[in-house]
Amino acid sequence: MAIPGALSMITLSMIAGFTRTTRAALALYPIARFYTGVFFGVAVTLFYRGSRQDVYNILWAVVFGFATLNILSLAARRLEPTRRGLSFGELMAVMVVLLSVFLLGWEMLTLFHVFPIKLKS
Repeated sequence: MAIPGALSMITLSMIAGFTRTTRAALALYPIARFYTGVFFGVAVTLFYRGSRQDVYNILWAVVFGFATLNILSLAARRLEPTRRGLSFGELMAVMVVLLSVFLLGWEMLTLFHVFPIKLKS
């Protein structure tokens, strides 16, 4: 039969070991997550066999995706009654969306042979 003091020491030792392990895991998680992202980025770069245009299309999708998320968060913040004005990041998000829509429109007009405009003399 175990002594009650020894049982509590064993329990305390197990809890302390668990918390040390948890702290170590929580400290290493962001580092492991970063290196995992770097690893997959390098792997995609090495094994991707598409054209450069496909990479640009992916980058456009990423830009539109992040800009859309920023605008949605901006719209959600508008619902806060005490919030006034735009921060610098929100202003940059709006400007990126406007520039992206302008460039997309320009690209579509070029695709449909509206641009370049040729004047008859």
